[in-house]
Amino acid sequence: MSRIAYVDGAYIAHRDAGVHVEDRGFQFSDGVYEVCGVLGGRLLDEAAHLDRLERSLRELRMAAPVSRSALRVILREVVRRNRVRDGIVYLQVTRGSAPRDFVFPSSDVKPTLVATARAHDQAARDRVAEAGRRVILAPDLRWKRRDIKSVSLLGNVLAKQAARDAGAFEAWQIDDDGFVTEGGSSNAWIVTKAGEIVTRPATSDILRGVTRQLVLKIAEEEGLAFAERAFTPAEAKDAAEAFMTAATAFVTPITQIDDATIGSGAPGPVATRLRAAYRRRALEMAADGA
Repeated sequence: MSRIAYVDGAYIAHRDAGVHVEDRGFQFSDGVYEVCGVLGGRLLDEAAHLDRLERSLRELRMAAPVSRSALRVILREVVRRNRVRDGIVYLQVTRGSAPRDFVFPSSDVKPTLVATARAHDQAARDRVAEAGRRVILAPDLRWKRRDIKSVSLLGNVLAKQAARDAGAFEAWQIDDDGFVTEGGSSNAWIVTKAGEIVTRPATSDILRGVTRQLVLKIAEEEGLAFAERAFTPAEAKDAAEAFMTAATAFVTPITQIDDATIGSGAPGPVATRLRAAYRRRALEMAADGA
């Protein structure tokens, strides 16, 4: 079965999908996006993803292309038409198509909305989590509004490619002060030898990850010690555990940073516990329509 994409009101074959050459997403990266995980046919953390989308649109003074309720229908229909049981649904909004000019076009220009979905092998991803992954360290080259989930991702692309070239799963980016910000497509976490879970505060330095927010809530509810503060690569390499969070990775243990083995070299108990708790909670919320 060929894949189906949604583009501005129409469901069309993925291979035929396209936008205008002067779409501002193509010309200026003037757009935002979200990625929702799909597990068992259910959208995970949907409300939080839509909340963040609306915030990104407000921060860029960009109009919503459709209502929130209409968008929920579109996402489900894209998942249904692509027969995705486990995978992702991707949505992107740009400021629309207009003659190329840096300033915003007139308000009568309609935003562009695109949505796609694709399946992945969840069992394979679970095996990855059970084995743990390696990350490398790379300089953070991105712009200063990382809290906006913008399609301006060239810095992330370079970080992810550096990881690929090094045979690693992810790159943890380092700011000018020598602290870890986040991964190329994930939030970064460590567990200190004293048992404290640490992740960087959600300022404009990082993306306020939806999975990150739910994991923090779970940690609080389960009485786990945690702190939102910056940490250095040296502290990360000396940690008892490390892990990453993302909509597609859930909670994935990190067992090596550069050439340093983390803890015992196997996924630790905190990351393993949080992965199971996140998956259980996210599915419960999806069943309730949250």
